Amino acid sequence: MPANFEPNGDTLRSVRGVLHHREAHCLEAAFVAACALWLHGEPPLVMDLTAKGDSDHVVTLFRRDGCWGAISKSNHAWLRWRDPVYRSLRELAMSYFHEYFNNGRKTLRTYSTSIDLRRFAPDTWITNAEDCWDVGAALDDARHYPVIKPTQRRWLMPPDTTVLKADDIVQYESRDRKTARKY
Repeated sequence: MPANFEPNGDTLRSVRGVLHHREAHCLEAAFVAACALWLHGEPPLVMDLTAKGDSDHVVTLFRRDGCWGAISKSNHAWLRWRDPVYRSLRELAMSYFHEYFNNGRKTLRTYSTSIDLRRFAPDTWITNAEDCWDVGAALDDARHYPVIKPTQRRWLMPPDTTVLKADDIVQYESRDRKTARKY
């Protein structure tokens, strides 16, 4: 599914909106993945990853044999699927840490608790014809945990040249190269 570059302004489409427009950014795709899991009898869980000086990211969570995995949409190779091999949400969040960077700095700062989308009426995030800003705000308000301590930031190594070159590879180009790299 192509990336939603939001050319006409910010969006937060429901599952219905994503299927209608046939494009999604990470949170919109997380709604679709969570809905699909729910239809297959699993809880529709998501986790919010926040960053400093960078875009936040949302992944859909699932468990297999007691371990966490993630379904994720990104225009970059780094922030995608995670196999269900992580014993905790922190371990899963840390799997995104190394490649979560912007302007040569690692930016991932917090991860949320798992958020069960069943706490919201289906017509707010599945069938809503309008944007789902209330659900997005609730994700922002969920309890978040730090990925690293403030004192650890000074020891972070910047991405090397090879990683920076690889980061320039995107699945979908936009009219504006900078926009394609934002998602």
